[in-house]
Amino acid sequence: MKSSSLAQLVVIPLLALLFAGCSKNPSAAGTAAANTAATNGQTKKIAFVTNGVASFWTIAAAGVKAAGQDLKVDAQTLMPVEGISDQKRILEDLLTRGIQGIAVSPIDPVNQTALLNIAAQRVKLITADSDAPQSDRLFYIGMDNYKAGRMCGELVKEALPKGGTIMIFIGRLEQDNAKRRRQGVIDAILGRSENSDRFDPPAAVLEANGFKIVGTLTDQFDRAKGKANAEDALAKFPDLSCMVGLFAYNPPLMLEALAQAKKLGKVKVVAFDEDDATLEGIAKGTVHGTIVQNPYMYGYKSVELLNALLSGNTTNAPSSKFIDIPARAIRQGNVAEFAADLKAKLTPPK
Repeated sequence: MKSSSLAQLVVIPLLALLFAGCSKNPSAAGTAAANTAATNGQTKKIAFVTNGVASFWTIAAAGVKAAGQDLKVDAQTLMPVEGISDQKRILEDLLTRGIQGIAVSPIDPVNQTALLNIAAQRVKLITADSDAPQSDRLFYIGMDNYKAGRMCGELVKEALPKGGTIMIFIGRLEQDNAKRRRQGVIDAILGRSENSDRFDPPAAVLEANGFKIVGTLTDQFDRAKGKANAEDALAKFPDLSCMVGLFAYNPPLMLEALAQAKKLGKVKVVAFDEDDATLEGIAKGTVHGTIVQNPYMYGYKSVELLNALLSGNTTNAPSSKFIDIPARAIRQGNVAEFAADLKAKLTPPK
């Protein structure tokens, strides 16, 4: 979970690992290894691998820890600090350390499919938050990001009943969840029909029904870049009506830029996720609203599902391979209740 621990990871080449031993069926060998804990009484070892470092993942880590304690399994959370290379290194290291179950939020599912398939041969593998639908993962735990994006787009329309100029901010677009979330926002704002396969280029200027989306800016999880993007958008578009931040850390950076430009409260802010600064902004009225996932349950349910899979108990597993944990909208009217519940989840029991 701590970035300093990454430097201590020891990576053994996967090819040597995969072809070691006499088994001619790596999938069967991996399945047998993954089920060892269930058959010999050893504590099951489960890892939850995020796609970066953010307050969102701190909440998920709390869910992982709680499930580990409740189910009496060894559950850990690992957060890559340098993007896809770190995530790849973490996954490779986990395969060498006897982990039986892995939940991962893939950064680039298309280009990571081969690695994910290797992992799926050796452990019980699921995805959480962001999916890799073309891989051999067993289940996906999360929400429908396109529908959640459309919910966010509806918040924009609430904030701008007469239309206006909008800029979208997001960490990266390589992730499956990011693509779908952003597209849902755009389609809802512009009044389009539902089509999760649609994709508008980030630099495209899109207009309809009195709304003008002037672009989408990415930062690759670089906070300094994220804030610079917000500052640049305010300078380039003096008539900007609304800023939409789609990763947890984007809205706080937007608020900082707005405060420095003395435009806080003048430019509408619509958010995603539940960063403290975002919730505080909703309470104060400087943020119109946010769409929240349930990262705590992403973490908890991931450990719960992997524990069940390792025990051979899939009775309640959905045939769709998708475990839906729906998103919801937080506005000024329900933010206090939501924040109190979140605080309770993050407070260690006495």
